[in-house]
This record gives sequence, structure tokens and C-alpha cells, in this order.
Amino acid sequence: MTFYHNPSIFPADYVPGSDEEKKLVRKIDSFLLPTIFFMYLFSYMDRTNIGNARIAGMALDLNLGSNQYSFILVVFFIGYVLCEVPSNMILSRARPSVFLPTIMFLWGCVTIGMAWADSYEHLIAFRVVIGCLEAGFGPGVLLMLSSWYKKDEQSKRFSVYISAAILAGAFGGLLAGAITSGMDGALGIRGWRWLFIIEGTLTAGWSICAAFLLLDFPANTKRLTPRERELAIQRIISDSITVHSEDSPTISHFQALKLAGQNWRTWGFTTGYMVIIGAGTLSYFYPTLVKGLGYTSTTAQYMTIPIYMVAFICNIVTGYFADKVPHQRGLIIGCGLIVSTICSVIFCVVYNFVGRYVLLVFMAASIWTCNALSLSYASSTFGAMPNEARAICLAIVNALGNLASIYGAYLYPSTDGPKYIMGFSVVSAMSAFGAVVYILLHVFVRKYPATRRV
Repeated sequence: MTFYHNPSIFPADYVPGSDEEKKLVRKIDSFLLPTIFFMYLFSYMDRTNIGNARIAGMALDLNLGSNQYSFILVVFFIGYVLCEVPSNMILSRARPSVFLPTIMFLWGCVTIGMAWADSYEHLIAFRVVIGCLEAGFGPGVLLMLSSWYKKDEQSKRFSVYISAAILAGAFGGLLAGAITSGMDGALGIRGWRWLFIIEGTLTAGWSICAAFLLLDFPANTKRLTPRERELAIQRIISDSITVHSEDSPTISHFQALKLAGQNWRTWGFTTGYMVIIGAGTLSYFYPTLVKGLGYTSTTAQYMTIPIYMVAFICNIVTGYFADKVPHQRGLIIGCGLIVSTICSVIFCVVYNFVGRYVLLVFMAASIWTCNALSLSYASSTFGAMPNEARAICLAIVNALGNLASIYGAYLYPSTDGPKYIMGFSVVSAMSAFGAVVYILLHVFVRKYPATRRV
């Protein structure tokens, strides 16, 4: 399969590794990384605060049963999955500094609106709308990072991006607990309603900041000088990554969708990412396990923090070193999933809670690390495709991968405790299958690299 780029801007005079380029990369980092970090942090908190609101009294106030709550969780992903591809189609032709902050502001406002939900039906409506709006963020960030960074620079940047979700998992529950308990009854409003108001306000507020910080694409961003834009384009094209500019040929959305759908790499990376997200649903199990150690609910929440912090460190370190060997990402992911497989198999036969806690630490570290690397691996592999087609490929991977979040919520029913054999058997199988998928991708992506026609 061949792809196209604009030959008029081919980097004939580009010298890699110059001081000028290093200065430019630092400037790009200063705009992009902190902005998308906090955007994802608030996105993750808005997506998961429904669970904190439930235990803070929402389920009782709105008379929600277990099945109703499960459906409220699942319904988010209907709009989320369906809207990712159309959203990235729009983004590939729009300005990210306008599009991404706009949808963030809107889902922040809808999150605030959830504070006035008075029924099960209201919550369903709010969650569907939030899912549709948040759908544009994840694949949009993937497209942004793949458009600005060379292939041997992407792993550490994706690690920074994913670390926002890790830290949200570590401290989001504590923040939610402080809000729901400390604000309960203030101005006559229940604590769980204050949770939606405060976190939604933070989201909407940061979206306004992001509008002034976020970069557009290298060819049209206004936050760089003309020389910096030229250098940004040159360095990306030198790494066989297609850059869209105003005078480059544009393919239709249908052509882009066809290119993405016919590319076997799209479905290989989608399969692998579904496995990683599916295995990652064990994060739902963290509080349950640490409570089994004999701690109270509050102390158990604190005991989940080391799990996340080890994952955070491993994610950042692995991302840094993976950029040293960018062509080995598939093998690194395969090894990480093998570690997850071994730990989850042992988990099924070891019932000592301390031992299980240690195993969970290793599993969480390996899966979170594989999450970031899998995104950078897909992003760099699709780099040679036209911008519109790359946007759709990344959206498909992210959208279908997140389908695993739907069934993942049902892998650890309370009736299976304290062993949870079904959940960890599924995680073992998925991790083993994922290791095979990424090792095969490593072989075939190297043997059949995507090319473009100059």
C-alpha cells in the first residue's frame, strides 16, 4: 500500500539533532504535554466520577439498583465508540486548538448538569451526551502526538499522556471523597451533586486555558514562527511521517475510511489494544482486593496508591527507554503482557492477600505500560498514511479497543469473591493472546513496512 505526502516541502536541507531542532522540540513539549496531561486528567475524572457519586449517596437518592447502575456505566461507551471516527474525521480538517477545547468545555458543562439529575433516565441522557463529546478527545490526542513527534520521540510522550489517567486513578478517589464528605449539605446540596459541579467546573475552566495553549498542526499553528513551522514539517517528513498542508492533495473522507479499513495494520493494532484495555479492567478490582487485606474502606483507598505509583514510574521509565529502540516496541509490549499473564495465572492459585497485592502491583505496572506503548506503536506505524486516513486508523484502534471496558465491568462480580477466578482467568487468557498479537505485529510490521509514494 502506498501513501502520499507533499514533495514541495521534502526536507532536502534538514539536519537532524541540531540545537535549533532541540530548542523547537522543547517548545513543542511546553505547549503540548502539560495541556493534554491536564485535559486527560480531567477527562478521566469526569468519566469515572459516577462511581464515586454512587457510593456518596447518589444510588440511594435516585433509587438506583445494581443493574441500573451497570447500564449507566455501559451507556457512556455507546456514544464514545460511535463518535470517535467521525470526530477524528472532523479534526483532521479543523484546528485542534479550537475543536478539542470546545468539546472539553461542553462535556464539562454537561458534567455540571449531572448535579441536577433527578432520575435514572436523566443520568442515562447525561452519560450518553458526555460519551459523545469525550469521544473526540482520545483519538484527537493520538493524532496530535503523531503529527508533531518523530517515531523515536513518541513513546515517552504517550507515557506522559497515559500517566494522567494513572494519577487520576491514584488520587481521584481521594479528591472525590474529600468533596463529597466536606461539601455535603453546603447550600442545601448533597455532596455527590457537588462532586459533579466542582469537577465539571474544573474541566470547563481548563478547556479555556487549553484554547490558548494547545498547538494546531505543524503546517498551520499560530504559536510558532514561520521558521519553526518549516522546521517542524521538515523533521516530521524526514521520519517518513506524512504532513498535511494547504497545498498538499486532500483525500475524501470516504477514501480515507477505505484506506483505513483495507489496511491490515488497523485491525492488528485494534485487536491488540482491545486485549490491553480488557486486561486493564482489573483496576476495578483494586479497592476490593486491598479491603481483603483487612483494612477499612478508607484505608483501602490509600492502599491503592502504591499500585498506581509503581505503574506510574514503570510507565515513564519504559516509555523513555522504548524511544531508544523504537523498532522493538512490539517485543517490549509482548514481554509486558507475558509478565501480566504469569502474574494473573499465579493469582488464580494463590489466596494469600499479601501475595495477591504484590502480584497486582506487577500486573498493573505491566498493563499500564503496555497501554502507552501500544498507542505509540500504532501511531508511529500509521505515520506514512495521509493525515485523514491516519486519523481514522487511530480512532478505530481507540474506539474498538475501549469496547473492552463494557464487558470488563462484569468480570469481577461480588459473588466470585474473594478468589475472583473468572476475572483473572479471562485476564490471563487475554494477556497471553495479546502477547502473541504484538509479537506477530513486530514481525509483520518490520517485514511489510507501510510506504509512501514521493
